[in-house]
Amino acid sequence: MDRCDKQMHQQHHQQLQQQLSMSKSARQRCNNYEWIFSDVPTDITIEVGGRIFALHKYPLVSKSGRIRKLVAEHRDSDFSKIELLNLPGGAESFELAAKFCYGVNFEITSSNVAQLFCVSDYLEMTEEFAKDNLGSRTETYLDSVVCKRLEMCVEVLQHCEYLLPLAEELKIVNKCTDAIASKACAEQIASSFSRLEYSSSGRLHMNKQTKCDGDWWIEDISALRVDLYQRIIAAMKCRGVRPESIGASLVNYAQKILTKKSNLWNPSSQPKDDMVVSSIEHEQRLVVEAIVSLLPVEKLVVPISFLFGLLRTAVLLDCTIASRLDLERRIGSQLEMATLDDLLIPSFRHAGDTLFDVDTVHRILVNFSQQEDSEEMDDNSAYESDGLDSPSQSALLKVAKLVDNYLAEIAADANLKLSKFLVIAETLPADARTNHDGLYRAIDIYLKAHQGLSDLEKKKLCKLIDFQKLSQEAGAHAAQNERLPLQSIVQVLYFEQVRLRNALCCSYVETDHKPMHQSWRISSGALSAAMSPRDNYASLRRENRELKLELARLRMRLNDLEKEHVCMKKDMQKSNSRKFMNSFSRKFGRMSFFSHTTSRGSTSPSKQSQKTDPKVFGRN
Repeated sequence: MDRCDKQMHQQHHQQLQQQLSMSKSARQRCNNYEWIFSDVPTDITIEVGGRIFALHKYPLVSKSGRIRKLVAEHRDSDFSKIELLNLPGGAESFELAAKFCYGVNFEITSSNVAQLFCVSDYLEMTEEFAKDNLGSRTETYLDSVVCKRLEMCVEVLQHCEYLLPLAEELKIVNKCTDAIASKACAEQIASSFSRLEYSSSGRLHMNKQTKCDGDWWIEDISALRVDLYQRIIAAMKCRGVRPESIGASLVNYAQKILTKKSNLWNPSSQPKDDMVVSSIEHEQRLVVEAIVSLLPVEKLVVPISFLFGLLRTAVLLDCTIASRLDLERRIGSQLEMATLDDLLIPSFRHAGDTLFDVDTVHRILVNFSQQEDSEEMDDNSAYESDGLDSPSQSALLKVAKLVDNYLAEIAADANLKLSKFLVIAETLPADARTNHDGLYRAIDIYLKAHQGLSDLEKKKLCKLIDFQKLSQEAGAHAAQNERLPLQSIVQVLYFEQVRLRNALCCSYVETDHKPMHQSWRISSGALSAAMSPRDNYASLRRENRELKLELARLRMRLNDLEKEHVCMKKDMQKSNSRKFMNSFSRKFGRMSFFSHTTSRGSTSPSKQSQKTDPKVFGRN
């Protein structure tokens, strides 16, 4: 028995030595925390995230319900070590909580309040176990200090990024987002009041020239992660923050987040790890989709160049179809503000395809055309009375010019199929182009780059051109263009002859008819000015049909006119100019198409002049 007692005494002594050595090493690994009672041996070891804390049970169980339960469950056993898994904030947060249990004073700030709030919930440091416990202290600081200042709320939300979902369950995120939205709305209202001033007439109005200082928060919230940023913008919309401010914030956030990673925009600097590339692309895809969902419904609150930039990024990152279609619809609603560079969207995903994404541009044009068709001309009477173009008609003319420039830019692409070229050119309505020089230029470039087209394909392409709407320079070029089909060249020559004939008629008509022609032109101009652009176009089409019938009747007489013209040139060389002009006036007066207008169905000079290019009259 003595031997057994001796062996048991030796084993107990060895265990005690091991515990003392463990306690000593634990204290060393804790860097000899000064706030721990050095004169009292520790009786519990807590491990958090790989760090060891040698502490005392009593201060911990007096404040923490979780540790009290763990100690109580192992009261009968030799329980001296606890491992706290998934503690929010890690070892740093637990150290602060332990200091609180030991009564050590430290400052609660915006940088640690979220961690302390979460760790107090994890350790169950509530009023049930001690008065003015850590949970109530942090909640009071959050409500009375943090939520009063916008920049402190942003800082707390930045720390909440690593404390989710517990920070969400404790409503820390909700409190901060609501506080930020309320502060931004209040700043906006205060800034608006500061810009109010009385005019010279004594009326109160807003001074738009004064810079608005109520949007200083835009830069602060751009540092947040996209999910938290999205919640703030949604809360601001509910609070009534101005769409212009929200748009400015979205632009600033996109520029910061989408351009800070160089691998997306600079292929030469892409990391070799495919997993890293995929993670970054996924993150930026979420950012683009979130920004698109947050865009205000109002027009012109963000630049159209920004919308095109988002669309390019969405195509590159293969974002959801809904996001891309939403961007295309928004762009189509204000397409008249775009430039050629905006429309040149590279084709990222399809090898061997066209250089530019033609399908996306086509969908944008379809959205624009559908909007033009659905818009009601509410202010028609105002524009008709003043003889001005309506806003929609002006936008249509701008977009038509933009499309012609776009067609000219993509026409040189050897991979561009004729069907895609045609579908872009035919998207706009027939009255969109008042001049077909740009369209002719684009078609000429396409014919030059695609010389293997059949005659049928060339004819289909040239049917897009209304040769009557070509300028004198473009008509002269088309008449000598060997790339055009023969039928198109004949049409060009015919209309050039008509133009020449009209020019001669207006130049050498008898002087007594001149005032009458001028009065006709003036009255016709006033009539067209009094009509809306669409009605004016319909009237012009009717007049064009009448002119075609008249030209058909005069076609047989055209050859006689040319013969007479040749004879007059010979007479000019033989006789003096005065006799020639008298002879010319008598001969040409008999052939004048506008000399006899007694018939009701005859064509007036104003109608004839509308069919020809106005530039001709300036040159003759």
